[in-house]
Amino acid sequence: MTSKIINMAERIKDAEDRFLESLLDSAPVADDGFSARVVGKIRRRLWLQRLALPVAVLIGGGVAIKPLVGLVTAVAGLSSLLPKELLGVTTEVIPQMPTIVLGAMLLVACLLGLRTLED
Repeated sequence: MTSKIINMAERIKDAEDRFLESLLDSAPVADDGFSARVVGKIRRRLWLQRLALPVAVLIGGGVAIKPLVGLVTAVAGLSSLLPKELLGVTTEVIPQMPTIVLGAMLLVACLLGLRTLED
């Protein structure tokens, strides 16, 4: 669906519009495939940039998995040294699931509100 204003602007052309159209209305320049090669290189670079981050994350994750497993086992070993009373307090301090869901809904509402304000 197009706007009536746009349709009207396309129908009514003054002398300047016709002059600009005549300047820009020319046969394409023969470049022996140069444009196609440039577009192909740009597309390849875009795909390389899009794939570089996920590949780097996978490689980094593969390298970091062994130290991460060691860290988890060390933390698990340290948690057995903590007194039981201290572990009971931490479960009371951690917010319950309804509070987390309410906070997430409030965050989403604020972000949507800011986005509508930008528009």
